[in-house]
Parts: sequence; structure tokens; C-alpha cells
Amino acid sequence: MLETGKRGLLQIVFSRMGLIILLLALHVALLFCAFRWFESFLPHIYGGAVLLTVVMVLYLLNSRMDPTAKITWLMIIMLLPVFGALLFLYTQSDFGHRALKGRLNQIITQTDDAIAQPAAVAERLEREEPGAAALAHYVRGTGCYPVYDRTAVTYFPLGEDKWEELLKQLEQAKHFIFLEYFIINEGLMWGKVLEILVRKVKEGVDVRVLYDGPCEFSALPHDYPKRLEKLGIRCKVFSPILPFLSTHYNYRDHRKILVIDGHTAFNGGVNLADEYINHIERFGHWKDTAVMLQGEAVRSFTLMFLQMWNMDEKEPEYDRFLAYDAHGPAEAQGYVMPYGDCPVDRDKVGEQVYMDLLNRAKRYVHIMTPYLILDGEMENALKYAAERGVDVRLILPGIPDKAAAYALAKTHYRSLLDSGVKIYEYTPGFVHAKVFVCDGREAVVGTINLDYRSLYHHFECATYMCGVPCIAQIEEDYQQTEAQCRTVTYDTVRHEPLLRKVTGCLLKAVAPLL
Repeated sequence: MLETGKRGLLQIVFSRMGLIILLLALHVALLFCAFRWFESFLPHIYGGAVLLTVVMVLYLLNSRMDPTAKITWLMIIMLLPVFGALLFLYTQSDFGHRALKGRLNQIITQTDDAIAQPAAVAERLEREEPGAAALAHYVRGTGCYPVYDRTAVTYFPLGEDKWEELLKQLEQAKHFIFLEYFIINEGLMWGKVLEILVRKVKEGVDVRVLYDGPCEFSALPHDYPKRLEKLGIRCKVFSPILPFLSTHYNYRDHRKILVIDGHTAFNGGVNLADEYINHIERFGHWKDTAVMLQGEAVRSFTLMFLQMWNMDEKEPEYDRFLAYDAHGPAEAQGYVMPYGDCPVDRDKVGEQVYMDLLNRAKRYVHIMTPYLILDGEMENALKYAAERGVDVRLILPGIPDKAAAYALAKTHYRSLLDSGVKIYEYTPGFVHAKVFVCDGREAVVGTINLDYRSLYHHFECATYMCGVPCIAQIEEDYQQTEAQCRTVTYDTVRHEPLLRKVTGCLLKAVAPLL
């Protein structure tokens, strides 16, 4: 078993909080120096601060930024002109990620037609489900994300269910295995997976692993890629943590993708760590979900992985891996559309898909999500759906993993309840599932949370399904999970601890920055 990585101070130093603390310290130091050494220039300094504030306010009011984020930045800049302006200019700049953005645009252009949309499938979807066809048309315009048939989908209501099947499928691999995960942590889950990967490498299988940079401080050693390379496994770290300031760190690879031979793929909220299979307990029972795709739609996940893997490749390969036969079952029912969301473009694909389901729903939209940190658009979509008679329900954690996120979620409760949205909290523990199920006909299972991180700043992915048989299982799982929840009422909101209420109110002012 490979040694676990360092935690603690370094993780804080290179986090968003570390950056904010640094800029605040610089602000205080600048003010101290100004008052100490340039007392005679105070009128000019004050006038310059006022002018800077006016300019920044006018710029924000005329920007295309989300209204909620505008309010946050206006408040920060007006209260702390120097610090606020510096922080805003920093976060809105391309400093540190111009190369990333340029390379991504290049890759997207290169692969825009890597997978053709089967015309017959699109036409049939248009006849059967015009609303779903319009959504598919939009998603396809944001990247190479065709809608498919001939894809069997298996739903896993728990992480341990996914893990059991994942091990079986890994054993069947003959050509390649691609893994892309936000979190990989040593333990039983990853240990069993790693045993199979090492054995498959010896059999000639091309095994590649990609994980997000903060794992180097929270879970794995800094040299973990080299350790895996010695075992024959090709490994990369997305945006590794380095000792310099960059907005690049604001963009995390939050995706969970596993592809086997181009015909089987896994997607959902389950990372490769023991809490996700309830082998260890962190926040009570860990409720998570995933799907397994077998068939044509797997090509999209193969391409998504390769796009990220090829960020630093001089001679990227696509065609060789996309050419493997997906051999999807002809009898498979419904339509499947894997899709991704990229934070460096202007398309908020994850949020748009969710809002489209809310806006088209006729009977119900049932949602499971670990976090509820909403922008104005998403909150209005939830409320409007409920106000026009749709049964909108949310299942959230009963035991939170982050106190700040939990307090922020509570600030939305009263407004949602006023519109008729029903809210439930999972009493056995923590809900990490990202699930939308609509009218028993459409569903989304993936990595996309209802918070600013997922909707604006992370690389994400999900699986959209229409008319797929397992949607009935997803709804059944939702009902079974709801039965284990406590119902949120006006009374429970009123009796929340005062400290949590105050914390939520204070944090809501800076929610887009969290």
C-alpha cells in the first residue's frame, strides 16, 4: 500500500481561503503604510479610492455576471475598495490559466466532430420527446455530446453497489482502462481497484489514471504519479498545487469517469475512497449514487477523458480509442446523453440542464444534492416550478460534511418553502448524490452539485437519460431515501441554532466566492 500524503498547513496555504487571507493582509499593510508615511497625501488617497470604487461599480453593473455574484462584489468593493478591487481583478483575470484556456479551446475545436450525431436517433427523439430533443440540441452545441440509443444503463443507489460491479467489469478489460476522479484515497476501495489495475497492466492493458491536484495534500503523496508509473500505470495530476498564485487553482476537475474498452463506463458522485462505500464512517451513512453505461454512449465518456488527458500531449490520440466497438444492445430502450461542463467557457451547461428539467416538468422533479448554495436563476427556477403546481422535492444531508455549506443551505429554506418546494434532510447521515428525476421520464445522474463551485468553477460531467428503464429505479430509490428523512418545516427553520443562522446570513454575502 502506498503511503498517504501530507495534510494541513500546505492545503490551507494554496487554497482559496489562503489567497483571500493573503490579499486581506496586503490590504491592511497597505493602509497602515499609507496612514503612517503618507499622511499628507490622505485626501488624494481617499479621492483615488472613491474614484476606483465608482469605476468598479459601473463596470460591475454593466457586466454579464450573475446578479447574485454582482451583489457580492459590489458589497466587497464598496466596503474594502483596495482589497476588493484587487481580489476582483485577480479572479477575473486570466492570470495563470491562459494556457489552460487556450489549450482547451484548441482541443474542443479539434474534437468538435470526433463523434457524429446519429441522425436517425436525433430525428426519432424529436418525434417522441420534442422537449428532450430541444435540450439535446442545446447540449450538443456546447461540445461533442451526441444523444444515443443502444445503451443499457444500470443504476446504483449506493457507492458499495457501484464498487462491487466496478471490480467485476475491471476484470473483463482487454484493451484500455481510463480513470478520472476528483478524489482518490488509499484504503480498501482504491486498494482493490489498484490490485486489478496492476494485474491488467501485466496483461498488456493500457491503464491511465487522472486525479485532481488537491489530492496531493488531502489524500496522496506528491510523487504518487511516479509511484504508479513504476507499476506500469500512466498517471497525471490535473492542476497540481505549485507555490505560486494563479486563478488556475479556482478550476478543479470534479469529474468521476471510468471507461473500460470503450464499451462500459461509470459516472456519478462516487469517488475512490472508503467513505463512499461506507467502509469507514465520517458523517454517518454515506448516501451516494452512480450509473453504469454499456453501449454507444460510452464513446462520449471516452472522449471526455481523452480531452482532459491530452491537455499536455504533443501528439494526442483520439481515433484509436474511439474506434473500439461499443457493441451496445439493440434492444436497449430510451436515449442517453453523457455531457460535460467546462468552467472556462460561458456555457453553464450543468445549470441549464437542471433548469430545463424544472421548466418542462409537468408532475414532479425530485432532487438529491449535498449542497444548496443557489444563484438567483436556479432559486427562481425551483420556486417557479413549485408555484405552477409541480411537485418539487429536495433531499439534503442530515449530517453535513461542511458546516459553512450547511449553514448557507439553510438560508434558502424559507424562500423555497414559501413557494411550495418540499425539503427533506437525510437523518442517517450525508447525502453526496447528484440526482434529478423528472416525471418518471427523464433523469440526470452525475457529478454536478447545486452550488457555485459545481455550476461555475469545476469541470463536471453527468449522464442525461430519457425513457430509460432504470429511471423507475431512480425514482424508487428517491422514495426510499425520502422515507429515511426528516421533513423541513417553518417550525424547524425557526428553531435552527442562532449561531448557524448568523453564520449562514454572513456567509451568504460572499457565497459566490466559496
